[in-house]
Amino acid sequence: MPNIQAPMQGKICMITGANSGVGKATALGLAKMGATVVLVSRDRARGEEAQREIKAQSSNHAIDLLVADLSSQKSIRQLAQDFKQHYSQLHVLINNAGVFPLTKRTTVDSLDMTFAVNQLAPFLLTNLLLDVLKASAPARIVNVSSNSHEANYLQLDDLQSEKRYRPMRAYGQSKLALVLFTYELARRLEGTGVTANGLHPGFVATNIAQRDLPLPGRLAASLIFRFGISPEEGAKTSIYLASSPDVEGITGKYFVRSVPKMSAPLTYDKSLQQQLWQACAELTGLNVGVA
Repeated sequence: MPNIQAPMQGKICMITGANSGVGKATALGLAKMGATVVLVSRDRARGEEAQREIKAQSSNHAIDLLVADLSSQKSIRQLAQDFKQHYSQLHVLINNAGVFPLTKRTTVDSLDMTFAVNQLAPFLLTNLLLDVLKASAPARIVNVSSNSHEANYLQLDDLQSEKRYRPMRAYGQSKLALVLFTYELARRLEGTGVTANGLHPGFVATNIAQRDLPLPGRLAASLIFRFGISPEEGAKTSIYLASSPDVEGITGKYFVRSVPKMSAPLTYDKSLQQQLWQACAELTGLNVGVA
């Protein structure tokens, strides 16, 4: 008989960007439900601190930490390899990590930082872990997008924002791409027992862009973010999609406040979904063509 107090007992969940903000709150929520939680953090010290806090607050010691820099494709491949060395199952993958650089930055792979972390990292990591997810079915993939995708802007010939870098446009494009990817992924996974859904967590008070700001900008941002919801509130939809029996078998949807909503019109363009998939496959060197 299942433990009513631990509905996620026996489930293994991986969460990227889990050392702070919404990712950390999501990890804590799932840990309290009895899940085995694998935190992914770029910084080992901050990851270990989050790991200790989550263990203490949840009384759940099945909290693991894997260190990876999601702006590096080599690091992402190592992350997938490290996970598979320790686990033979994965029931929930939450692609939560995101960046919002206010200036143009490039990765070690000479790619735009915003698109690399917000879209290419989920694309690559998910595809590298699909075999484990399928073997663990029923399994769920949860992609944390943003309502900024509603700008409805995507240029396949300028995914790297090389022509002109505008922070909000680059961020919106990366989050629109993530929704397109979610829908194409859901279609490809039909019949496998693995679902894929996206979400907008709400306007959350985090420090996602503040490290790029001078002191006056950081002070202004802190005032603006006072109107944002807490990371705990922002994590509710991720936790819902990861754990609720209400969404068992539901796939290819976009959720806001745990309710399915229509995403931007452009995200339903199947041709664009496939074109973007092919572009991401080429940028990550994956042999996953259009299905």
